[in-house]
Amino acid sequence: MGKVVVITGAGSGIGRATARVLLDAGHQVVLAGRRPEQLTEAAAGRPNARVVPTDVTDAESVRALFADTVATFGRVDVLFNNAGVFGPAASITEIDVEQWHTVWRTNVDGSVFCAREAARIMAAQLPRGGRIINNGSLSAHRPRPPSLAYTVTKHAITGLTASMLLDLRALGICVTQLDIGHAATAMTAVFTATTQSD
Repeated sequence: MGKVVVITGAGSGIGRATARVLLDAGHQVVLAGRRPEQLTEAAAGRPNARVVPTDVTDAESVRALFADTVATFGRVDVLFNNAGVFGPAASITEIDVEQWHTVWRTNVDGSVFCAREAARIMAAQLPRGGRIINNGSLSAHRPRPPSLAYTVTKHAITGLTASMLLDLRALGICVTQLDIGHAATAMTAVFTATTQSD
């Protein structure tokens, strides 16, 4: 039996490609996201897949995701905190308040809510521990104009990763971050290598 992996934003892009690679490798993969049809298509009827429609900006929805994961598979070995939005092409003088809040809630609140639930489970399960992988961005190092909301939230993910790395290592939880730029699905090979390196 493979590891139990939760992937947010699993209905498209990097999340979808990663889910398929890990499903083919024999892992139990929970595909989370806002669009059930896309999640179901990404799972493609594989028996080791579990589709759980989730709004990562809603703490109760995230709690239900991880409760379902434990009820189905018994534990959480890996969280790939992948869900995110780019938001508007806007500078500091142009950003709309609601657009700002939407990007922040998805990229930062969503990552915090998911990491919190995963870490609580990983700390309590036997054997203890696991791995949390946050999807950062090269925008945290080299911003593109005009991408204020996205750039700021990806800087926040870097801080989240650094803080969790310090707080969770004593609990046997490894925290890492992938800073991805323009990506082809071949990037999932890197993720697969990191999850299988234990």
